[in-house]
Amino acid sequence: MQVKIQIKKEKKEPRRIHLLLFIILSLTLFFILSFLLKEKTLVGEEMKVPQPKIPEAPPSPPPKENKENIRRGMTLSDILGGYNISPAEIHKLREEVKPVYDLAKIKAGQEIRIYSSPEGELTSLEYDMDDENYLHIQKKNGVYTAEIKKIPYEYRIKMIWGIIEDNPISAVRKENEGVQLALNLADIFDWDIDFTYDLRRGDSFKIIFEKKFLHGKFHSNGTILAAEFTNQGKIFQAFRYTYHDTTESDYFDLEGESLRKQFLKSPIKFRRISSRFSSRRLHPIRKVFRPHYGVDYAADIGTPVRAAASGTVIFAGWNKASGRMIRIRHNNNYETFYLHLRGYNVKKDTKVKSGDTIGWVGSSGESTGPHLDYRIKHRGEYINPLTFNPKPVKPIRAEFLEDFKREAEKYCLWFDAPQVIMSLFSNL
Repeated sequence: MQVKIQIKKEKKEPRRIHLLLFIILSLTLFFILSFLLKEKTLVGEEMKVPQPKIPEAPPSPPPKENKENIRRGMTLSDILGGYNISPAEIHKLREEVKPVYDLAKIKAGQEIRIYSSPEGELTSLEYDMDDENYLHIQKKNGVYTAEIKKIPYEYRIKMIWGIIEDNPISAVRKENEGVQLALNLADIFDWDIDFTYDLRRGDSFKIIFEKKFLHGKFHSNGTILAAEFTNQGKIFQAFRYTYHDTTESDYFDLEGESLRKQFLKSPIKFRRISSRFSSRRLHPIRKVFRPHYGVDYAADIGTPVRAAASGTVIFAGWNKASGRMIRIRHNNNYETFYLHLRGYNVKKDTKVKSGDTIGWVGSSGESTGPHLDYRIKHRGEYINPLTFNPKPVKPIRAEFLEDFKREAEKYCLWFDAPQVIMSLFSNL
């Protein structure tokens, strides 16, 4: 029995030693790893320690805005003097801004916006120069700088269409649009349609144009982009195109031919013809038959008279029975005459462009009432203004023709919209 016991003791003892060594090594490794992990964590915590934030300065309060509508006779000194700005400072402002814009030329009816700090010190100015541009003046470190900027309009496109009952003005008004849109429409087709003589009840129009909004509010109507006018069954179309290289704009038909011709159809708008071109007419004062080489347009005194074509004034003054008269020489041996005027704003050798206002309807000379007697001569012979058909000016430049046609075809789809809408309603 003893021998067996001794044998068992000898076998168990090495196992206990091995187990003890394993435990010691495990504990040692545990403490080593724990220490390393703790140190790594501390190092990581040290690296992630947030830096103290520097407090941000509070935002500056926005400048105070004051708006002033410029009245007739007001100067910059009149406006800024009400804001405790000294005459010397106003003079300094004007002189430093003058290379960009002369503030002595501010116009009545325009708006000027004055911005000042909470302490009342002038910081900037904005002056609306016209409907498209404004002058921005900034004061920094006691120095005034200025630049001309575009007014940030938002443009929306609208289309209207209607039927002529008496004239384009009333027809456009029925579509809740203003007189100026009708006048602009007439200007576009002035070379093809005499809006005094050619209009008929039942003529129709379509206008695609821009509406300008400023800060979300309607401001005014912008450019007519395309228009269609049906006159006595004949359709006239106009598409505005702006050249990419010169930024010049004009109106063309679908084939790229210019709507602009050398002569307008009529020198005044929307007026009644009281007497036509005739080789034998009873003179209303002398009561004798004699030729009448012009067209008489009955109109109110003061109605603007336009140059029918570009040219040079060769006479402006009193001419016996013709009263106050203007005579203009044009290219290709043409001359135009404007008789019985109340007054005029041109003189001999003045260069005029087609559509420029040159005078106003009157009743001077041998006249029974206010009207314009308009005449055309070609190579010394009078011609009938109502049957005269001048040639168009240059067509769209060849390198832009394809681009123009792509744009024009888009507007043609708009022109078709009224017919599509009407057909849909008729099928309901």
